[in-house]
Amino acid sequence: MLIVDTGVLVAAADRNDPDFGGCSLLLETDDGPLITTAMVIAEAAHLIDRQVGPMGELALDTAIIERTIIIEPFIDTDWERVRALVDRYQDLHLGGTDAGVIAIAERLGSTRLATLDHRHYRVVRPNHCDAFQLLP
Repeated sequence: MLIVDTGVLVAAADRNDPDFGGCSLLLETDDGPLITTAMVIAEAAHLIDRQVGPMGELALDTAIIERTIIIEPFIDTDWERVRALVDRYQDLHLGGTDAGVIAIAERLGSTRLATLDHRHYRVVRPNHCDAFQLLP
């Protein structure tokens, strides 16, 4: 299982992104499943449309429809964890989207995160492991 953050989806969609190669290779070759949140998809869709255009966003939509990327719905305890993380890491300006990725990873027991945002994910201490394995 690989939890996927916004930046990796955007980089994998944009051939001009300096992280395109590593991110697209990771998403194409990981055994998965590739899991993310609706908040990540909303951010990624906006950024992909802005940077790549409608065809890039359509490719993201197709990946969701074909279940290449699985959107994990939040449950009440996830929202409670998001609130707790945003509160605890106020100085880091950890937003709800990143906190949601952490909450989902914790609930599903995943230690692997596909992210380019090492600033946040290296600092936050998850409840279920010492640290996340950040990929690519």
